[in-house]
Amino acid sequence: MTAKCRLLAISLSAAALALASAPAHADGNVTCNSGAKENWQPINKLKKKVWLERWSLLKTQIEGDCYEVYARTESGQAIEAFFHPVTLEKLVVFRRGKEIYRAKGFEG
Repeated sequence: MTAKCRLLAISLSAAALALASAPAHADGNVTCNSGAKENWQPINKLKKKVWLERWSLLKTQIEGDCYEVYARTESGQAIEAFFHPVTLEKLVVFRRGKEIYRAKGFEG
């Protein structure tokens, strides 16, 4: 194998590994219709809810009018989930950009 081919193989392997280990990213079009922020639950309550799901929390943030969570499942899969900030209801969950859960009746 030439040095050029070896370098290409290493680069492709590194890129594949980076893509496989990165958290999933949804399309960003999720809306929660949550109203005024003064009615939102504290982020610490969301963190507890994520813990009760048995997920390993990587990051929480506000995305539009939703709480967004990046986490790993018990089996180690990277997921992205959106929660309603007033009720803390789990609305939609994505893994590798594909929807794997949607709350009944949620259309946001």
